[in-house]
Amino acid sequence: MRKQLKPIPEFRSEDEERDFWGAKGRDSTEYIDWSKARLARFPNIKLSTRSISLRLPVSLLERIKLEANKRDVPYQSLMKMWLAEKAWPAQPGDQAGNPRVKRRPMTDAAQAKRRSSSTKAMER
Repeated sequence: MRKQLKPIPEFRSEDEERDFWGAKGRDSTEYIDWSKARLARFPNIKLSTRSISLRLPVSLLERIKLEANKRDVPYQSLMKMWLAEKAWPAQPGDQAGNPRVKRRPMTDAAQAKRRSSSTKAMER
């Protein structure tokens, strides 16, 4: 015989809901039948971001912009990728390192640009 589930109350805010579910002794199985739970994916969810101010030496910023230009990505995006790679280094066996950072595929123009710049470097 199945246990009768309690109704989940209506909440006025996320804080109220957070307090409800986080209350000491609260057992979610009294409200939810977890045997029917399914994995949910939200591919289009936007991560929260916050603007920051960062002072960099001009030479460093110019170097970052050059590297971004070589890769055909905005320099701020490149900086975010580098920071994320450092904050979440790939572990042995990982396929892609940090799953939170989406890397855009290189455009054909960017690939051609990279090939031509590496060819020029080899000619020197």
